[in-house]
Amino acid sequence: MALSARDVERFMVSRPRLEAIAYRLLGSASEAEDAVQETFLRWQAADVGRVRVPEAWLTKVLTNVCLNQLTSARARRETYVGQWLPEPLIAGDPMLGPADTAEQRESVSYAVLVLLERLAPNERAVYVLREAFDYPHREIAEILDLTEAASQQILHRAKRHLAQGRARTDIDGDAARRVVEEFLAAAASGRTEPLVRLLTEDAVAVGDGGGKVPARAKAFEGALAVATFMRGLFTPGKAKRALVGGSPGIYATTANGGPALVAVVDGRVVGVICLEVTADGIAGIRSQANPDKLERVTERWAAGEHGEPLLHAF
Repeated sequence: MALSARDVERFMVSRPRLEAIAYRLLGSASEAEDAVQETFLRWQAADVGRVRVPEAWLTKVLTNVCLNQLTSARARRETYVGQWLPEPLIAGDPMLGPADTAEQRESVSYAVLVLLERLAPNERAVYVLREAFDYPHREIAEILDLTEAASQQILHRAKRHLAQGRARTDIDGDAARRVVEEFLAAAASGRTEPLVRLLTEDAVAVGDGGGKVPARAKAFEGALAVATFMRGLFTPGKAKRALVGGSPGIYATTANGGPALVAVVDGRVVGVICLEVTADGIAGIRSQANPDKLERVTERWAAGEHGEPLLHAF
């Protein structure tokens, strides 16, 4: 069914919000775009003239599309090569969605996106709709075909699961840059001691290469193990330069609202390292090097001005 210009506009008004919801639900920008496109196709096929509240209709369709994707994604991730990490988004990406409240910022933080993988699909949906987009339980119940009481119980259960992870410290852009600069100086010093001082005792480092870039299958655990790994990562070597096609420029930025390093070779982002900062130090280091998960970051990076890199690695 052909849509009128007005009906297309009704969809486009909701599109940024739909993309932000889908990204939080799926942890993947590319899969979020696919989910929103599928939602548009269903909008196109529907009798939209009878849809009284397009936002509610589109949110319900999108959420159910994402829930179906999450079910199949879990099966795919069982055969994923190495550790699976979400696709990072750098500052300014509209897919990050609202960031007015601490709950909204936390819901899209890299650490929480990782923790969301522990939740059942319906727990993830309730958490995202309530915490990130402030949907009342009545509307969530209608979207997911639940009772309000069930929605409240699912949210409580989701929060309990997420509380088992580390608490994140909310920091501004300037503070994030200072954390990155201090971390980078320590990592490039060639010594483990400066890094150990920045890390919590139970710090964890995880990398996602997707089978296309070498990455350890298991996480590094403990400050000394993490510091030793990071020191080795920033030690120069011809093999490393050959792997990424040159000597990467390392920049400080924010990704998913937290401090991050971006490694760039000839305008192409080859890695994003997200730092999880707590009151006790850096508790988590998550490195995304899978090129399939860096396409959007590369596009966004190319569209901005970034000045000179803090250093050239390798």
